Amino acid sequence: MYEISLPHGTMTRFPAAGVKKNALILCPGGGYEHCSIREGAPAGRAFARRGIETFVLRYDCAPAPLGTRPLTALSAAVQWVRAHAEQYGISPQRIAVGGFSAGAHLAGLHAAVWNRASWYPQGTDLALHQPNAAVLCYPVVSAGEYAHRGSFEQLAGDDMEKQQAFSLENLVSPDMPRTFLWHTLTDETVPVENSLLLEKSLRRAGVSHEMHLFPHGVHGLALADMETSDIEKGRLPDRHIARWQALCAEWLKE
Repeated sequence: MYEISLPHGTMTRFPAAGVKKNALILCPGGGYEHCSIREGAPAGRAFARRGIETFVLRYDCAPAPLGTRPLTALSAAVQWVRAHAEQYGISPQRIAVGGFSAGAHLAGLHAAVWNRASWYPQGTDLALHQPNAAVLCYPVVSAGEYAHRGSFEQLAGDDMEKQQAFSLENLVSPDMPRTFLWHTLTDETVPVENSLLLEKSLRRAGVSHEMHLFPHGVHGLALADMETSDIEKGRLPDRHIARWQALCAEWLKE
């Protein structure tokens, strides 16, 4: 495990055993105000134990509005992993991006616009930063009625038109990679409608996807285990919800 410096962020590697491995670049949530510790290293270690080489990206969350700086960080992270794939026994065609909450928005944004040069710094190698899959855990998606408004204000300020430009359900195209989604129906912070809107767009675009909806649970459950629990905020371990990670690892390896 070591730190990798990137434009507008840093990345920590969690190595997994094996060759021709899947890789997963995870973006913690935090409303684009910070990167949650609970959604970082614990998830990195858990996926690595399942044979998936994992990288946790801590993207810059200041100064706001952030604009596309977090996206630049994730683009650079994918490029770095693909450039070092042979060195670390990673399959260069099995590199996924993922995240939790606002970090899932960042992963979903890159998955949706990776082939649109206008979103990235001039000269970005679009082929090198192409993601092969996306893992979105209780994602911030929509800047509309069900928005987690704070996340979009961090990205785009108070201008609603600029916020709408980051609304994922309007950015999906057939070029988006296959996607894994999960959410709880009782999430009051980022309503489940965010995932439902995105799923509808994925279906319309013909993008392969898998979605799991759990009947109960507050926002920010992370792995839903003891290590990532937060009793004061109602984030209790839940063996049923915790299965999302095993299901996701199986899906990544398909």
